[in-house]
Amino acid sequence: MKEDRSSSNDRKYSNNAITVYWKPDACVHASYCYRELIEVFDPGRRPWVDLNAATNDLIIATVDMCPTEALTWKWNDEKKNKTVGAEHTNHVKFRRPELMEEEKPAVNEHPVSVKIMRDGPVVIKGNFTLISGSSRKEVTEGILSICRCGESYHKPFCDGRHRKTGFNG
Repeated sequence: MKEDRSSSNDRKYSNNAITVYWKPDACVHASYCYRELIEVFDPGRRPWVDLNAATNDLIIATVDMCPTEALTWKWNDEKKNKTVGAEHTNHVKFRRPELMEEEKPAVNEHPVSVKIMRDGPVVIKGNFTLISGSSRKEVTEGILSICRCGESYHKPFCDGRHRKTGFNG
């Protein structure tokens, strides 16, 4: 069993077959977990979850008792997760569908690049949304020059006035 603290509050605990997620901010301490299965869920122990202390069926049944989304679970075998029925109310498929995807880092094939030009604008290239005041501009595979000198007649965009004003920066 291993504990992962990948985000500031959420925790996950895994054994060979299942992963249990604990969301402390959602916990109302209804105490079903440790009252029903203290061998696995022991708040007096660190880490407080030991998924090797009981069968997966008992752990799943106990997690399904949690009245909030504080405890959720999923099979480590992604194929099994697709066939989980609604009787398993605390399966991530129903409570936290964002956890259904296999955990792979997102790879952006076209990352955004930002370059500050000497004595000129900021040049942004890639896929992004520019928000300026109340306006939004979606840019797809594009390039924008943002004024740094403050003299542009088309702010926030650069119109080349930095050359005429002798901007240094």
